[in-house]
Formats: sequence, structure tokens, C-alpha cells
Amino acid sequence: MMEYSITLPSKPRVVSEAESEGVYEIDGLYPGYGHTLGNSLRRIILSSLPGAAVTSVKIEGVEHEFSTIPGIREDVVTILLNLKKLRFEILTQEAQTISLSVKGPQKITGGDLKLPGQVRLLNPNSYITEITDKTEFKAEFHIERGLGYVSRESHKKDRVEIGEIAVDAIFSPVRRVNYEVENMRVGDRTDFNRLRISIETDGTITPRKALESAIEIMITQLKAVVGFREEEIVSDTAEASSAPALAVDSTEAMKTRIEDLELSSRTISALEKANIRTVGGLARKKEADLVDIEGLGPKAIQEIKRALANFGIILK
Repeated sequence: MMEYSITLPSKPRVVSEAESEGVYEIDGLYPGYGHTLGNSLRRIILSSLPGAAVTSVKIEGVEHEFSTIPGIREDVVTILLNLKKLRFEILTQEAQTISLSVKGPQKITGGDLKLPGQVRLLNPNSYITEITDKTEFKAEFHIERGLGYVSRESHKKDRVEIGEIAVDAIFSPVRRVNYEVENMRVGDRTDFNRLRISIETDGTITPRKALESAIEIMITQLKAVVGFREEEIVSDTAEASSAPALAVDSTEAMKTRIEDLELSSRTISALEKANIRTVGGLARKKEADLVDIEGLGPKAIQEIKRALANFGIILK
């Protein structure tokens, strides 16, 4: 008998690489596997890599996000949008609080934030807002680690204090991911795939690390689903245990003839040929014994199990 196997691709090859941008290629993918692997890796890279983001904001004198602040050029909604552009690196798993206190007139950028020792801001020149007079702008921001995108409605209510404004959090450290697939020659065939992946990050993670992490996540997920559970057998056992059980040694139950059970004529015929004519005769048999009886297949065994379950009997 001829055996078939799918050839394995090459390991990722660096086309170009910088601190926050990288292009990588994987050669020798079996026809069609370029899109299969490329789309899967792209989705994992965008959704499953941890990062840090602002999750809630408290601004002095502001009760809700639709407010305007005297002496401040932008409204609160615009300020919140600017805060989402700040990219943080947290060196701990615990949430951190950063503060801002600036007296105008002046422009406020990320460099004006007072950061704890466990937090690093990667884009200190990012614009937040502008004070147009001598107003003092005071605020506190909570930043946390997380995965992907989390809407403000998903934040637990008990995590947001009175006066705080919950913010949609973009945790992903990856800005963009694109992939291309082109055909290449492998042996005599010209329809094998070359996968090219382009990754741009925010600088908290290298593009190579992003790709490696995505591959490891995919492998871990696939390992978890290898193999099948025998749900049907588990279900039958559960049915048997929950059935209104009669005593196994009940004389009347054991004398019940197999013709009175809800079995197919083919199953009844096979049992009679093996000189099994009553429930008692079935109860003394093991499942392995029934399998050896000519004419009893897997479906017939399941049929017998269900019938015996009505008497509280489980085959060994």
C-alpha cells in the first residue's frame, strides 16, 4: 500500500529585520498551506500577545467622558483617544497607577507623566492635550497588562471607582501584520508555497519574538486537542448511573427474557445463538465476551448497554 505524506516547510528566514519591523519567509509549504498558516499566524499575532494599555482615567473636575474642561484645548473624548496612543511596558504583572500634574499654558505630552519604577513609556513625545491658560491639569491613569482588544464594557464594575472613566484598551503590542503567498518550485512541482510575513510592533516586543510566540501558541493549542474523547461511552455510563435502578440480583429482573427488551431482531438472534436468553444471562457476561459473539457489532453492544441500563446493570 502506498503511503502519502505532506512535506515539511523550512524554518522562518529573515528577509529584513529592525527593532520594531521585520519581514520573514517560510519556504516549501505544501500547496494551500501558505494561506492556512499565514492567516492563522496573523490572527494569533494580533489577538494573543500580551501588552500594556490605559484601562481607566480620573481627571480632576471631570465627571464623565463627554465633558469639556475650561482652559484645555481638547475635550475629554479627544484626550482619551490620545491616551490610547501611549505605549507602555510594565515590568510586573500588577496594575500600575501613573499621575499627571501640569500648570499651563503649555502642551502636555507623554513625557510629562510621572511613572512608577515598574513602568516605561516608549513614546514620550506623544501628544495628549494643551493647556491654553494658567489652568492646572491633574489626572491619574491606571494601566494594566492584557491580551488583544478589551472594550470598556468588559471591565468589571468594581474595578472602576466613582469619578473614573473606563477606556477601551488596546493591549496588543503589534501595530500591523501582513502576509503574502507566492508559488515556488520544489522538485518537479511549481505549486508549493512561500509565505512572507511582515510584522510591525510598538517596540515593547521585537517582531521576531512576536512571530516565535505566535508559533508556540499555535503548537500549544493544537497539542491540547490531539486525540478524541469517547463521549458516547461516557454518555451511556451516565445514563446507566442515572436510570431508575432495580436491584441487580432481583429475581424478576434476571428472569426477563431478551425478547421483551427493546432490541433489534438481529441482536436478539445473535444472543439466542450464543444461548443467552435472559437479562440474567446478559448480566453475567463481560463486554469483551459479547464482542466475541458472532453478529454483535459495536452498535449492537451499545443497544444492549442501553437496555441493561433500565435495570441498573452496567457491563464490566
